[in-house]
Amino acid sequence: MTDLIVTLDGPAGTGKSTVSRKVASRLGVPRLDTGAFYRAAGLAAIRAGVDLADHEAVANVVAGISLDQDEGRMLLDGLDVSEEIRGPESTEASSRVSTHPEVRGLLVVYQRDWVARHDNRAVVEGRDIGSVVLDARPEIRAQRRADQTGKEHAGVLDELRARDERDSTRRASPLIIPEGAEVIDTSDMTVDEVVDRIVELAREAAV
Repeated sequence: MTDLIVTLDGPAGTGKSTVSRKVASRLGVPRLDTGAFYRAAGLAAIRAGVDLADHEAVANVVAGISLDQDEGRMLLDGLDVSEEIRGPESTEASSRVSTHPEVRGLLVVYQRDWVARHDNRAVVEGRDIGSVVLDARPEIRAQRRADQTGKEHAGVLDELRARDERDSTRRASPLIIPEGAEVIDTSDMTVDEVVDRIVELAREAAV
């Protein structure tokens, strides 16, 4: 069986989650949400009561837990935490723990193992991994996120800009466009148009 790994990258509000689900369905392969690993790691650190700024303490927590995804469910030590990791506390924690190189290294091992266990055929959604990078104008991204969360557009725009700044300047895997990546500006595209383009690229690469 031929390897088929599509990695979807890009900042928040570009449509990665929606697009990755549809691309995985079209290609008939499983989907891995790498962001859920960081959220689960953040949750584990919160539960352990460690200082999220202490990279050694957070890394020790992450090294002592088990993380996996099963049919879209995020499992922390075998228990489904899919709903809990979507809360604001875990969301904030995930952004903070993701700045630690030691934590990123540990989670990359989990993620690569997951892809290998699925015969190296998967759509992988996340940050700083992308062969396909989705982008959109900041105002469009903020509006999409505001529609999802019910928050005010202006506040969401400020949050996205702060997160972009944090992600692009961190020491470990800063958010940049990898050399050779296919950049798709989704600002004026429908979801189906974006999915069609990615599926086309994936099938061309598989030939």
